[in-house]
Amino acid sequence: MPLPIQSTATSARRKSLEQIMSENASHGLKRSLTATQLILLGVGSTIGAGIYVMTGTAAAEYAGPSVLISFVVAALACLFTAFSYGELSSTLPVSGSAYSYAYISMGEKVAWIVGWLLLLEYGISCAAVAAGLSGYASSLLAVFGIHLPEALTQATLQPVPGSKGTAISGGWRLDMIGLVAVSLVTALLVRGIEESARVNTVIVFLKVGVLGLFVAFGIHAIHPENWHPFIPANQGGFHYGVKGIFRAASVIFFAYVGFEAVSTASAEAKNPTRDVPVGIIGSLLICTVVYMIVAAVLLGIVPYHELDVPDPLAIAVKAMNTPWLAIFINVGATIGLCSVLMGLMYAQSRVLLTMSRDGLIPPLFAKVHTRFRTPWLGTIVLGLVVALMTATLPIDIISDLVSIGTAAAFGIVCFTVIWQRNTRPDIQRPFSVPLGGFRIRGFWIGVTPLLGIIFCLFMTIPLVMDMVHAVASGNPVPLILLTGYVALGVVTYVFYGRRNSTMAQ
Repeated sequence: MPLPIQSTATSARRKSLEQIMSENASHGLKRSLTATQLILLGVGSTIGAGIYVMTGTAAAEYAGPSVLISFVVAALACLFTAFSYGELSSTLPVSGSAYSYAYISMGEKVAWIVGWLLLLEYGISCAAVAAGLSGYASSLLAVFGIHLPEALTQATLQPVPGSKGTAISGGWRLDMIGLVAVSLVTALLVRGIEESARVNTVIVFLKVGVLGLFVAFGIHAIHPENWHPFIPANQGGFHYGVKGIFRAASVIFFAYVGFEAVSTASAEAKNPTRDVPVGIIGSLLICTVVYMIVAAVLLGIVPYHELDVPDPLAIAVKAMNTPWLAIFINVGATIGLCSVLMGLMYAQSRVLLTMSRDGLIPPLFAKVHTRFRTPWLGTIVLGLVVALMTATLPIDIISDLVSIGTAAAFGIVCFTVIWQRNTRPDIQRPFSVPLGGFRIRGFWIGVTPLLGIIFCLFMTIPLVMDMVHAVASGNPVPLILLTGYVALGVVTYVFYGRRNSTMAQ
């Protein structure tokens, strides 16, 4: 039997499946995306900062050559979640992703928490990607003899060197490249998702082609001794050893979150019940293969302890003595990060659209353009906020917070599959999670979503432990930022969302 819609102040405001489907039928967005375009959206949103930046840091700081195992661990966490997304998106072809799923399974308060976490995930991710894009673009310009002043290439606020993020310095700086990149992507998204998808397709083929060049030429420069020892001996904490593998996986986990953007495109897919699961799972598998091949070549060319730099691929190209390839790498990184930025901003604008339609945030974010059929005002506001963050804030000190928020949202998605199977066993499921399930006192528990929840916990534990260690070492900045963001979310819901929610009517 379907769950009743409860809307009193003391009970959970929970949407029914029928209510979600009815709202989705009148969203006003244009259905134009095919399965291929959805796969390319996922690949475009995922292959970027993870391979161009994080692989080097994860190997140098935590795992060494065994970072290849870290890729598998992180991919498994995402794969189990991707299967859960696949079932939910085939059953509930709606925009809003994990936010909409949580509204059905656990009610409005949990849905708000998930939506707020998604805003953190996408917002910080967009700003971090834009900052990385700015760095590679500056390097590319320098190759051609164009050297921009520091005042136009770095954020206004920067961590004081040696303070481990506990001290921030300000200066007359503004990251103009990042600001301009965000502005251009915003304009393209306002113009329409179909046009954005075409541009994304071109960008994906370009950046994957550049990575293919790196592998093709790099494979001849591999020194097998750089892969030994494959698992370096632990040096305390999460530095190397088995612990380091899992800590590196939690870092790399951030690099995989782009596949989730596909689930936010359900309302604009031509055949969402079939194409969205294909897009989610297909893009994740493609990205995992690309990540592991590129990482294996990178670690074979350069000793892992030399890769703790913002541009590890550039270091490898320099070691290969192929300066012409450095130009291609910088071009590929700059263009590739543009497509990641596009996918993340697209996903965030659709989550904002759904939350606005539910009355939890102002109606401005739900305004759909009569001609372009896109949430144009919300996209513009989002672009302004991300551009401002990119130009002024030191994003690097809060990247772990994104992984924490992502793991929490993914865990709720997996739980929603279990909830739906028990409360609505009667509905049609074009795609079902594999591996079956078991019952405890009549309550069905799926093996795949359960494994997804367990792996998400594995991703979160090292991050939380590092945050606690940072506080004990005199660095409370990450905890203060997380606490402040949570407090802002609570205040926003209590004084606006709860009162204006459509479920309260």
